[in-house]
Amino acid sequence: PFWQGSGKLAGKVALITGGDSGIGRAVAVLFAREGADVAIAYLSEDRDANTTKQAVEAEGRRCLALRGDVSKRAFCRKAVEQTVKAFGRIDALVNNAAFQVHSADFADLTEQHFDTTLKTNLYGYFHMAQEAVPHMKPGSAIINTGSVTGIEGSKDLIDYSMTKGGIHAFTRALSGNLIGRGIRVNAVAPGPVWTPLNP
Repeated sequence: PFWQGSGKLAGKVALITGGDSGIGRAVAVLFAREGADVAIAYLSEDRDANTTKQAVEAEGRRCLALRGDVSKRAFCRKAVEQTVKAFGRIDALVNNAAFQVHSADFADLTEQHFDTTLKTNLYGYFHMAQEAVPHMKPGSAIINTGSVTGIEGSKDLIDYSMTKGGIHAFTRALSGNLIGRGIRVNAVAPGPVWTPLNP
């Protein structure tokens, strides 16, 4: 609440996945404070998404809330298309949506749990980036939310740690691939952040 914006993102448009709460909401509001219009993609938490939308609009910017599952490529395509239709461009993609469930016993990790984690945390990042890149001009940026668990691992978040390590590798590889197009690709790797995903 104490950050003073300076117009660094004036005229820009950001698409932020998992923007309904936690890290995603903070990014959405601060991007708006810097002058960006924001689209947020979220799974099903309509009340949380509306709170984010109101917070962005309180900063004097526009906000588009897009309900859907980033693990589905069709939704990633739709989210990008609707963002471009509403705002005319995408300057920043923030891949942030994630799935995690703590599990102390490795044997308790079911195939369905594993599949959901990988498809949300890896497929979602890959597909969203692949759909957004054709709309991004030189100077645009992709920011992936990694995690310290992707570096050090977490004994209670084995599958999540695995995906975050993959996100770090994806970031390095994609940055090399897109540098010729003038698109930057970076990651942040937070430690524990108390959010609805990690209460």
